[in-house]
Amino acid sequence: MSRLIFVTGGARSGKSSYAERRAAASGGAVTYLATAQAFDDEMRERIARHRTDRPAGWRTVEEPLDVPGQVAQMQTDVLLLDCLSLWVSNMLLADWTEDEMLAATEQLLAACARVPTAILVTNEVGLGIVPDNALARRYRDVLGRVNQRCAAASDEAFVLVSGLTVTLKGEKQGV
Repeated sequence: MSRLIFVTGGARSGKSSYAERRAAASGGAVTYLATAQAFDDEMRERIARHRTDRPAGWRTVEEPLDVPGQVAQMQTDVLLLDCLSLWVSNMLLADWTEDEMLAATEQLLAACARVPTAILVTNEVGLGIVPDNALARRYRDVLGRVNQRCAAASDEAFVLVSGLTVTLKGEKQGV
């Protein structure tokens, strides 16, 4: 039986650290699926830091777009996907339609059902002001819909605020 864990929060809320602790606590083989692309020096440094911070035994896969395809091929006990927000951004910048992005999300969820434990990390971007430009509004709207679908499909859902974990769905976790 597979388990889907949804972890959301704002920037620097502690969501990735929480997801990593959950993955490490599983005791199984972990595959870390990173969706970030290095478009500038700061992002290259951030990606390099994340690579060195991960446990040595974890397998890392970097894929900006074909996330469902990568997950469908995985042989792992735990998938940690970080993050849906950058994946949606990558699809948006590649001129995918909203229908294509939502279809890819459904494909991702179907692929996650074949992994014993899948942990999906995402940003919550819908709590702020209405963005002042069309692209930012489209991003907020599509990511909101992707997040809703993933949260609805999840067995457990958590939001992190200032490093504190709030349980939205499932049992409270002490990691």
